[in-house]
Parts: sequence; C-alpha cells; structure tokens
Amino acid sequence: MGHSLNLKIDLKQRRLFKLKFKNIIFTLPFLTLIGCAAQGSGNSSLLPGMIPFILIFVLFYFLILRPQQKQSRELKEMKSNLKRGDNILTSGGIYGKVVNVNEDILSVEIAKGINIKMTRSGVSAIVNPEDENKGKEGKSGK
Repeated sequence: MGHSLNLKIDLKQRRLFKLKFKNIIFTLPFLTLIGCAAQGSGNSSLLPGMIPFILIFVLFYFLILRPQQKQSRELKEMKSNLKRGDNILTSGGIYGKVVNVNEDILSVEIAKGINIKMTRSGVSAIVNPEDENKGKEGKSGK
C-alpha cells in the first residue's frame, strides 16, 4: 500500500515539474522581448535580447540536426551501394546475404535454399560475417 502512495506522489510531482518546465520554455522568449523593449528608449534594438536564442539555435544545430543529417546521408548511401554478396541485417533483425539486386528489390538468402524478397528500405546495416557469428554465439551460450 505504501509503495502505490509513493508512486502516485512521484507521478504528481513529475507532472507538476513538466508543467512548470513547459511554462518556462514558452514564456521565457516573451519575457525577454518585453524586458528588452521596456529597458531601452526608442533607439535600442532587440538584438541583445535575441543573442541567447541565436546561440541556442546554433548549439541545437551542431549537436542534434547536423549529426542526424550526416547519419541519414550515410544510411542512404549504404542502401544505394548494396551489391550481391553483401551480408546484411534487416530492420526486422534478420541476418542474410544479398543474392540478387533489381533496382529497389533485393533477394536475400536467410538460410540455405531460403530466399526472401525485400526492399532496400528494409536494410538497416551491412554486417561482417564475424559480427553475425558473435551474435549467434552469445545467444547459444546462455
């Protein structure tokens, strides 16, 4: 009984924190603009008040957007360079070997004599046979 009461209190505190945090995020830009407008006379600009937001955007770009774009570009390049004989890992977690490539359709051998057809978009990685065997050994050892 005591645990459920603590859990309810924790959830309530989390919701309140989220609401407070959201309110701060949404009201801070407006307060900054109002403060800049109220401080100076008619010849002052809003640039000093906007500098923190510009810096946050630049930081956001270099820490989040740019690496994500680079990763997306590498994945697209990897999928376009698939060729016969590549060992792949599908997005469903199936290891296989590319047997045939026809534009967007791949024939993948997942076991001896068992081929499946799939699109390039279903490939999540090209793997080395050593990596594939390590995964199988780790599961059989348990």
